[in-house]
Amino acid sequence: MSDVENLAEISQYIRDSRYAVLNYVREDLSPISRTIGSFALDGDDLFFSTGKDAAKVREIGNHPRLSVHFEREGQELESWKSVLLVGDAEQASSGTSGHEHAVSLLSAKSPRFRERVERGDLAGIVIHRIRIREFQFLDFSKSPVPLRLTVS
Repeated sequence: MSDVENLAEISQYIRDSRYAVLNYVREDLSPISRTIGSFALDGDDLFFSTGKDAAKVREIGNHPRLSVHFEREGQELESWKSVLLVGDAEQASSGTSGHEHAVSLLSAKSPRFRERVERGDLAGIVIHRIRIREFQFLDFSKSPVPLRLTVS
């Protein structure tokens, strides 16, 4: 399979996922994992939203390199698939075209996010954009070793 075909499969896997696990580090460099449900893929970027008062907003601001893991429950080992992406996060500032684009993508992906937009309830959230640097794709039906693709 070519890199283009692999990236298409990886992208579809992410788009079809309901939840993901966001991994980052705290101020004391302890690793932290949090489940996220409001995310949307856009090429080599992944957008996600979180409460603006959440500790992770400050922690990601201090240590922007993070990873996001996508894995579905109930898979059989022989056909197990998962995706890990690694990248650098930055806030998509409110009022910018990047922010509006992210709101549009997140609204299309998440009914709960769309409801917040319709209520005009975005003041309490922050949207982050992860500039993806690397994808790791594990598909046991092809190989027990993850395929690693870097993004230039």
